[in-house]
Amino acid sequence: MRFAKSERAELCDALEQAGPDAPTLCGDWTTHDLAAHLWIRETDPLGAPGIVAKPLAGLTERRMSETKARWPYPELVDRVRRGPARLSVFAFPGVDEEANTVEFFVHHEDVRRAGDAPVDPRNLPDEVEDWMWRRMKLMGRALFRRAEVGVVLERPQEDGAPGEPDTVRVMAGGEIVTIIGQPSELMLYAYGRQAHSHVRLVGDDAALARLATTDLSI
Repeated sequence: MRFAKSERAELCDALEQAGPDAPTLCGDWTTHDLAAHLWIRETDPLGAPGIVAKPLAGLTERRMSETKARWPYPELVDRVRRGPARLSVFAFPGVDEEANTVEFFVHHEDVRRAGDAPVDPRNLPDEVEDWMWRRMKLMGRALFRRAEVGVVLERPQEDGAPGEPDTVRVMAGGEIVTIIGQPSELMLYAYGRQAHSHVRLVGDDAALARLATTDLSI
């Protein structure tokens, strides 16, 4: 699968088309902020740790500001398009697909689905949806760790396909919410894009309300 490579290119196309001041689904980040984040994550060993370590988040924010001031927006997007520096861990063989498939997909949708006009989901290849389903099974418990209800993920069968839907229980609990959708949409939901993911939730009202107030952002 070469989805990470193609998704990088399409994400950069979307960033170029949107311009530097467009909104994203990443809080109050603009597309310029998102481009700086993507570059720092792969290329800046001083700024990158703050992406995952909250005590260092201030340093990452400063590095993002410096990055935005250092290069014009088109050049910054082009640097993201060209990929990580040669000595970056992301340049090692085999790392790109594992580390960047979800990253680029989610952020591509952060650009596509921001704003007031609704955007339909893309029709992703089966191998990509299969990969994301395996990843959801592997990471589901971590992604839904803050949920105060039981969570079951369900991948619906294709229309007319025999057999039962594929399901996985990622969180235990007396009250259960089943989240139904394509793996890519379940991924967006799990990464804090609940309002913009195309999924269906099934459960009693109390359980649905408790899950709705859970912060799933990474």
